[in-house]
Amino acid sequence: MTTKDCGAHHSHSSSCNRKIIRRVIRPIIIILFLIFLVIFLLWAILQPSKPRFILQDATVINFNVSGNPPKFLTSSFQITLSSRNPNDKFEIYYDRLDVYASYGNQLITSATAMPTTYQGHKEVFWSPYVGGNSVPVAPSNAVNLEQAHSLGAINLMLHLNGKVRWKVGTFITGKYHLHVRCPAFINFGNCSAGVKQQQNETSCLLSLGFNSFLAYVLYWAFFILLSVLVGVVISV
Repeated sequence: MTTKDCGAHHSHSSSCNRKIIRRVIRPIIIILFLIFLVIFLLWAILQPSKPRFILQDATVINFNVSGNPPKFLTSSFQITLSSRNPNDKFEIYYDRLDVYASYGNQLITSATAMPTTYQGHKEVFWSPYVGGNSVPVAPSNAVNLEQAHSLGAINLMLHLNGKVRWKVGTFITGKYHLHVRCPAFINFGNCSAGVKQQQNETSCLLSLGFNSFLAYVLYWAFFILLSVLVGVVISV
């Protein structure tokens, strides 16, 4: 075989390899593109939005800082928290919800468990009791809490922590983490009578794993599709 024949044979072999690669890669590209398109269309059609949480009010029932120096807090509040679902196509299941309060980035109450709640397209309300008996607190926080009590007002952060599932038609997603933070400025008023002295409705801050999950899926679908396209261009 001459050098010319060898070159022709090599060229023919390379051409065949490229055809095989195209036949294998092309269906993969089409499938990945369709997957990405379906995910994008679902996102565009459903347009998922986070539920909106609002702290309606808070009632101070008991509040006492004890110890010498001060280091324990005994407290009891009743709060009213609402959630509005802005999605017309999504329904929500709230699972394993716990509510508690913090002050100065420290937990100052025990966690109160709330029942599993189903939410359609209307508002839902919770009115749990939050508190604790002789909860240890940092000395600096204990002093500040005692001063706040004597002044008659306190700033707390109320937390709602748990899991959430989404229902679209008959499909129900897995569980995703939910964390709600509600700043509360509370006047003590007449604690013995349980007088409600919360300021006007307060919007809460929400961290939700569901939107992150959808963004994660979209990101990787796009990344895989782009990688395959680049690989095909290089091979050809």
